[in-house]
Formats: sequence, structure tokens, C-alpha cells
Amino acid sequence: MQRSEDALARGIPRDPAALPGVAPRPAETWLRIVQVHDRITRRVDSALHRQHGISLTGFEALRRIAESPGQRASMGEVAEALGLSRPGVTSTVNRLVADGLVLRERGDSDRRLLHATLTPAGRQRVEEAAQTHDDLVAHLLTLLGNDAVVVTDALARVSAAARSRH
Repeated sequence: MQRSEDALARGIPRDPAALPGVAPRPAETWLRIVQVHDRITRRVDSALHRQHGISLTGFEALRRIAESPGQRASMGEVAEALGLSRPGVTSTVNRLVADGLVLRERGDSDRRLLHATLTPAGRQRVEEAAQTHDDLVAHLLTLLGNDAVVVTDALARVSAAARSRH
């Protein structure tokens, strides 16, 4: 037991994964991904609520609609872009409609399709909130430093692999 205590006293970690250059266990990597997502999401959501009266999900929906041709997107397109279920996107768009930020319209060629279209107030809100969102996210991600490219590439590969259905 004395040797183990001597090693700890000299700063040698008990867990070899704590040594530089040793790959973390998958459970640790997963935990870090979940923590980062949760903490950034809460922080950005709070800032958007406080400064613009809109949730992060509402903002993301407005942004996707704003970036669509004619600032008009089908409910399915918004759901896919945000990773929401149909009921989830319906609830989000209902709030945006109630706030006067979006209009819900039937499709021209297929009357069964519902589309969300930005109102002038929605356009203004997404432009104002985008600055807050983008600045805060950029600030938080500066902590990645020179690793940003490597982390982004690695996460893109994992995302693509998780999306494909084998």
C-alpha cells in the first residue's frame, strides 16, 4: 500500500486514462458530449429568453424558416432540421404563430402540406436574436482553441455514422 500512496504523492494519477495522450473511456467521452450540449443549450436558451423573449427551440425554428427559399418551410422540413417529432414542431410553431412571428399556410400544390412563413416581426426577431445566439456560442466555443477543426470534424463523423441506419 505504501508504493501506491508514494506514487499518488508524486502526482502520478491512479487512473491511467488521466495521463496525457491516453484515450478516454467511451463513457467519459459520452458524458462530456452530453454535459457540453446541456450546458451550452441552457445558457443560450436563458440568454434568448431574457433578451428576446424566445426559446432556443423557437429561435432555431425561426432561423430554419428564414434560411428556406422564400422564408417558407414545410413543417416536415422544420422538424427534420431541428430533430423534432411532428408533435414537437407543431407545438413550437403554434407558439411562434401565437406570438405573431410565423404564419401557417397550406401548400399551393398539395393542400395537405402545412408551411410556416415568417412574418415581418418574425424576420426582425430572428435577426436580433441571431446576434445574441451566435456571439454567445462563438464565445463559449473559443475554449476549443486550435482543436476546433479536429473536434468539429470528429463530431461530424460520429453524427453521420449515427444518422445512417445499418
